[in-house]
Amino acid sequence: MKLIYKNVLGGRQGLVGLAVLAALIFIVFPLALDGFRLNLVGKYLTYAFVALGLVLCWGYGGILSLGQGVFFGIGGYCMAMFLKLEASTVEATKIQSTPGIPDFMDWNQITALPWFWVPFKSFLFTVFAVPIVPALLALIIGVAMFKRRVGDTYFAIVTQAIALILSVLIIGQQGLTGGVNGITDLKTLLGWDIRTDSARVILYFVNGVLLFACLLFARFLLSSKLGKLLMAMRDKEERVRFSGYDVAGFKVFVFCVAAVFSAIGGAMFTLQVGFMSPSFVGIVPSIEMVIFAAVGGRLSLLGAVYGTLLVNFGKSYFSESFPQLWLFLMGGLFIAVVMAFPNGLAGLYTRYVQPRLGRRERAAAPRATPAVASPAAPEAASPTEAA
Repeated sequence: MKLIYKNVLGGRQGLVGLAVLAALIFIVFPLALDGFRLNLVGKYLTYAFVALGLVLCWGYGGILSLGQGVFFGIGGYCMAMFLKLEASTVEATKIQSTPGIPDFMDWNQITALPWFWVPFKSFLFTVFAVPIVPALLALIIGVAMFKRRVGDTYFAIVTQAIALILSVLIIGQQGLTGGVNGITDLKTLLGWDIRTDSARVILYFVNGVLLFACLLFARFLLSSKLGKLLMAMRDKEERVRFSGYDVAGFKVFVFCVAAVFSAIGGAMFTLQVGFMSPSFVGIVPSIEMVIFAAVGGRLSLLGAVYGTLLVNFGKSYFSESFPQLWLFLMGGLFIAVVMAFPNGLAGLYTRYVQPRLGRRERAAAPRATPAVASPAAPEAASPTEAA
């Protein structure tokens, strides 16, 4: 228990940070926001999964991936395929030319369900496919890149190119993927209507629980020997390699973990919002996800969650209040992060808030009173007097 308290929960200070975030997500937001706004926050929290993965692979591992939207989209599409097949029963699609297949396939003169869609009729298969398919893709990319010691800059460019390729592929294969519109009109999950307000509230809480599970798992990884090796590889990769460690293997592992986190977020996004489209797979959303981690602090897991919430709240507020200026305002926010506080919100907390809290704790702590000799006890004689 003491090991879990120290490593996973982060001791007293880490436990307080988790408690504050939990109170904000599970108490403050549900009580203070209406159903529409709460569903928006639920959508924001799905992006936080990606930010957590970026803290692991970028902040601690030094691996800047500009294609995390790929894994977010794959997880979302896996869940959307199951939901679409559940909504495309023969009875529900009897007016189509080919009943029993998704509507966009019928519109594109496809007369049979493609082979790679068939396994997604099973919910159990879908639950396993959401993390496994992106992890396999990340494994292939990681082995191909890290085993050949491709530099960080080139790796970022390659992941960006993969995001572009996948988005173009999805849009081009309209009959198989729904094209630019994506997979829409998702209604039920195992017969449960996910479009109702009560269902969205339940999904919001499920989303929050999964986010905390990923956060605690990430803390466990960083508190282990792997976390120390990641920081060592980020700062002195050659020294770690000469010490006998498989640097490429560690990079592949943390990249796969980040991909799984992103895929879980994508699956929850599909459930929370009710659709998935290629607009969440390409280069622009992938870069935005990097900005979420940068604003929160790329070395802070809690900061990544707060940064995601702050940026998305800002996007919603600016776009509603200043529809013609909100892009400039958001750009100003990102420039301010780079120029004024490059370590993000977590850096501001460490620099300004934490020292004040430490001074208050030291001031409130009881001061130790100097020991006073008892009158009944004679003072010990000095060596000279004893002689």
